Amino acid sequence: MSLARVLTGAAGLALAAGAVAMPAQAAAPAPAPAPASDVHTKIIDGRDATDAPWAARQYNAGQEACSATAIAPEWVLTAQHCVKDAGDDISFHVGSLNKNEGEEFKAKPGGVHIHDSVDLALVQVDHPMNVQFAPLGTADDVHNGDTVQTYGWGATCTDQPEANCQATNLKVADVKVTDTACTDYRGGTAVCAERGDGIPAGGDSGGPMFANGKQVGVASTSDRQSTTAYNNITQYRDWIKQTAGV
Repeated sequence: MSLARVLTGAAGLALAAGAVAMPAQAAAPAPAPAPASDVHTKIIDGRDATDAPWAARQYNAGQEACSATAIAPEWVLTAQHCVKDAGDDISFHVGSLNKNEGEEFKAKPGGVHIHDSVDLALVQVDHPMNVQFAPLGTADDVHNGDTVQTYGWGATCTDQPEANCQATNLKVADVKVTDTACTDYRGGTAVCAERGDGIPAGGDSGGPMFANGKQVGVASTSDRQSTTAYNNITQYRDWIKQTAGV
C-alpha cells in the first residue's frame, strides 16, 4: 500500500497507513488511492469518549486487536484486516468504555463474514448483546468539508511501539472529511479525512466514523499524523443488510 498504513500493530493491533484509515487492530488510518502495507492504529490526542453504548473492543486469541461496533443483537461490524487471520478465535468486550470491563461475546463458529473486495467484516456473536446499537447512515449523512467523529481504543503514542500505549478508555477525535470516494486498504470506496483534534492509529482499525449521529465509516488506514481513510459503509449497506439484517 502506498499512502497509508493499516491500523494494526503488535499483538494484533491493526490500521493501515497512508490512505484514509488504517485497518482496525492496532495502527492508524490515513487517506490514499492505493491500499497501505503496514497494519497498525490508535487515536492520537483527541479526548475520552463519554457516550458510546455500541462500542466493542475486539480481541483475537485473547490479545487486543481492533475497535468495532455492535449494530444488531448478534452482529458486530469491523474491518476485514482485523479478522482475516484470526479464524473464529475472536471476541469482543461490549457495554463499557473501559476495554477491561463490559461483557464478553465470542464469535460463533463460522460466524465471521468477510466482504469479498473491501475492508469490511461482520462477526456473529454467541449470544445477544443488550446495548444500544450503532445507527447506520446513508450517503446523505456525510459530505466533503464535514467535521466528523472517529472512535477507538487504539494507540495514543507515536514515540514507541503502538502495542505499548493502547488506550484503556475509548477515545474520540474530530477529523475533517476531504473525500467521500477515496479508497480503503483493499481498494473499496472510503471516506478520507484530515486531522482535527486527533488522528486514528494502530488498534483503532475497525472502529467507527460518525457523521450527524450515524455511523458512516469503518477505520481502515492512517498515517498517524495527518490523514486517515475509513471504508464508506454507506456504499455497502446492501451487503450489511443481506448478512446481518440491518
